[in-house]
Amino acid sequence: MKNKLYTFDDHLQELLKNPAFKKEWDESELEYKLACELIEKRLKKKMSQRDLARKLQTSQAVISRIESGNSNPSLGLLKRIATALDVKLHISLS
Repeated sequence: MKNKLYTFDDHLQELLKNPAFKKEWDESELEYKLACELIEKRLKKKMSQRDLARKLQTSQAVISRIESGNSNPSLGLLKRIATALDVKLHISLS
């Protein structure tokens, strides 16, 4: 008999059955997507958090908080990050 591995996705699907958890998960989606995009773009440029922070004249902790989803960056900071990473910033309401 094979043992099936219990993955993060399996665990997440179980947690999402709880309405309170699902509500929190859904509300954090934007921060999660922003963090993933920022990390991806920064790594593609072969930059560390410290490198990006220096380019923005801010601290590495600021970048870390954004990338961990523990921050609510201003539109101005997001524009500066996009410029530093040489990417376009797209914001949309749907």
